Amino acid sequence: MNANMLSTLGAGFTDAALGSQAVFRSALQALAHPGQVVELSHDAQVPSHGHGASAALLLALLDPDCRLWLSPSLAGSDAAAWLRFHTGCVLVDEPAQAQFAWIGEGDACPSLDTFAPGSDAYPDQSATCVIDVIDIADVAAPAGDGTPRWTLRGPGIQDRTALAVEGLASTGASAFTAQWSANHALFPRGVDVFLAAPRRIVGLPRTTRIEQEA
Repeated sequence: MNANMLSTLGAGFTDAALGSQAVFRSALQALAHPGQVVELSHDAQVPSHGHGASAALLLALLDPDCRLWLSPSLAGSDAAAWLRFHTGCVLVDEPAQAQFAWIGEGDACPSLDTFAPGSDAYPDQSATCVIDVIDIADVAAPAGDGTPRWTLRGPGIQDRTALAVEGLASTGASAFTAQWSANHALFPRGVDVFLAAPRRIVGLPRTTRIEQEA
């Protein structure tokens, strides 16, 4: 990374410790209540590529021991340089090598089974994927508007919750739910996912069941 590139990178959190803690609490809230849309407030000067919520989330989660895979639109962008500079993370070429992955809006998400699922003895060694989408809403979308709708059940959800997801890249919501069913069946192994709109996130831990609404 040359000096000219460094000069163009935005700052991280104004207070690194407090900023990371606040975002980490939001991430925990999202995972504890799957399907609940969580606003992600932060003061980081996020890169121009990728959603700001995703950048701030990874800024809080990554450290020099973490391996990160980026989808094509992010891999050669200022997002890669920004995260490397502020977190010291290691960028990897293959999804299977990654502890964390960031898939940009419009990029195809690799099949979830290409990411590390952990093991029965060490399920915490699985990957966490952050997927940028156009929009997410924790209420059912109006019928007929074409926005894919999911019904979520599982720990952290009282009975069920509805989630509308717009712009799940070329994978498509139906293909994702099929992959998610296989991922859920691996429990206690399996990957965890955050869906991210520009300023908010939704957590999908592996314990959650997702059904595609007709």
